[in-house]
Amino acid sequence: MSNKGKKEAWVEHLHQINRRHFLSRLSLGMGSMALGSLLGCGAEQILNPDILPNTGHLPGRAKRVIYLFQSGGPSQLELFDYKPTLRERHGEELPDSVRQGQRLTGMTANQKTKPMAGPIYDFAQHGQSGAWVSNLMPHTAEIVDDLCFIKTMHTEAINHDPAITFFQTGSQQPGRPSMGSWLSYGLGSSNHNLPSFVVLLSRGAQRPQPIYSRLWGNGFLASLHQGVQLRSGKDPVLYLQNPKGLSSDARRMMLDHLENLNAMHQAAMGDPEIDSRIAQYEMAYRMQTSVPEALDLKDEPDSVFESYGESARIPGSYAANCLLARRLAERDVRFIQLYHLGWDQHSDLPREISSQCRDTDQASAALVKDLKQRGLLEDTLVIWGGEFGRTNYSQGRLVGDRYGRDHHPRCFTIWMAGAGVKAGTSFGQTDEFGYNIIKDPVHVHDLQATMLYMLGVDHEKLTYKHQGRRYRLTDVHGIVKHDLLV
Repeated sequence: MSNKGKKEAWVEHLHQINRRHFLSRLSLGMGSMALGSLLGCGAEQILNPDILPNTGHLPGRAKRVIYLFQSGGPSQLELFDYKPTLRERHGEELPDSVRQGQRLTGMTANQKTKPMAGPIYDFAQHGQSGAWVSNLMPHTAEIVDDLCFIKTMHTEAINHDPAITFFQTGSQQPGRPSMGSWLSYGLGSSNHNLPSFVVLLSRGAQRPQPIYSRLWGNGFLASLHQGVQLRSGKDPVLYLQNPKGLSSDARRMMLDHLENLNAMHQAAMGDPEIDSRIAQYEMAYRMQTSVPEALDLKDEPDSVFESYGESARIPGSYAANCLLARRLAERDVRFIQLYHLGWDQHSDLPREISSQCRDTDQASAALVKDLKQRGLLEDTLVIWGGEFGRTNYSQGRLVGDRYGRDHHPRCFTIWMAGAGVKAGTSFGQTDEFGYNIIKDPVHVHDLQATMLYMLGVDHEKLTYKHQGRRYRLTDVHGIVKHDLLV
């Protein structure tokens, strides 16, 4: 095409901007300038919302979150919620007065008998707090005075996919933004060269329930806010490196030309997703240097690997991901999400849960110790837990020391540490059978509201208007549990 033809095409392109487009773009521009003057932001921060400073509603203690999600539903009865009654009445039928006709999964709803199963592992009290922990978790037992155990978590979801989706997005139905995406949208990033939301995956020995990338998706928020999964292996982020034969200078020149084209298209169409795409290209370019540096463990001393466990030297292991989480926290990544798969133990729970604990106990405790030693625990919130708990009765027959447990959303245990959490405490109480809550329930939305509060965000004000309705992580629910905080 001749230069004259190019000019005519560009003029025609500009003519597509009608009066409505012009006024819309003008109002957005004026709004951006007003926002910039109020926040004291530079032009770069207005155009690139991923580097906006923390503009929370409250003076939060936490600057970042490390969420150690144990996918599959760890059994609270084998780990943290000590119930000697279950041992005393091992093999007896669960009384109807306890179950009260509550919903069961299809796996045990038609099971004729529901014999209570006492855990075969021993419990002991630890620390000044006297917290009960089983001998499956000796390393966690060492840090109980840094932890707040919530014994009364509960949820409505009874199957894995809706339950995990509920914890991660505030809805059992897919399509909503995940926790990390909400924080990226609400608080931005403190690191210009790394994503504000990073995801790491690991799995246990047994065949796990699957999880899906939508769990760290941006939903209806701009794609800029979706989680970035870091993989083990040569390419931790797919398609990040330059193709063979393309130099860094050539890539920089290509991105500059692409940004000019996208800016021209944005001026005409006013689509905010174009700005997100520009920001993502720029972030990917910066990550070519920042990601390899963050994931390079060569500078970690042997003492660190001894602390986290020798499996920390194996890329993709839970221990390695915990160590990477600390390194990402040091670099001010806002939300670091770990998923460890394999806690769904329906048939041979004693053997399988011991394997899971060997994979996770030492590294989880080492992460808390490491953060504390480096002064990072003061402003880093660490959460450990799954999507629901396990039943006090056996799924199927009891055969010696072999039993399984079904899903139990009525009550289960998670723990939190750091960033103003009331350390050395156990919150809430379940009945003697470990089946129902009798004191201080904590709902999934309550946990989400409390997490946001710790980050300086009012969960009722962090909203996004989509299809005529204002959405939030906690939907229309959630109560900040101040009793969990100092």
